[in-house]
Amino acid sequence: MHASQRDSNTSLQSARESHSVRLITILTAVFAIAGMLLLARSEVAAQSASEAPKTAAGTPAGNAQHGKTVYVADGCYECHGLAAQGGAGTGPKLGPNPFPYAAFGLQVRSPRDEMPPYTVKVLSDADLADIYAFVQSVPQPPKVDSIPLLK
Repeated sequence: MHASQRDSNTSLQSARESHSVRLITILTAVFAIAGMLLLARSEVAAQSASEAPKTAAGTPAGNAQHGKTVYVADGCYECHGLAAQGGAGTGPKLGPNPFPYAAFGLQVRSPRDEMPPYTVKVLSDADLADIYAFVQSVPQPPKVDSIPLLK
């Protein structure tokens, strides 16, 4: 075997090993994040189970009217809009048709990005259930073809 072939094989083997190490590092991080999300989700579920009664689908029963009051009082509207519609450069759209309660609760309690955490000390499970009920109650916007100015 020539020296250039040995160098090439060594280089190729080194690249494969480097790729394997990166892949293992990425997979370790993914599994660690998945574990943290599952743990956080179970903690949110345990907290929610302690206070708010559940509906048949596992979503806590909430009072939409009180939820809107808490939503405004706690400043949710500042990023998500008064009708939970979201906005460019602020918080995402929450309603109508919010994502499942477990994911909603996880985001509120252990948020991603810029949102501050709303722990049980700041926002009770009952208030969280009420805010979710409010977001669920947001009506669907009108169909585009029903708006005269857009025809």
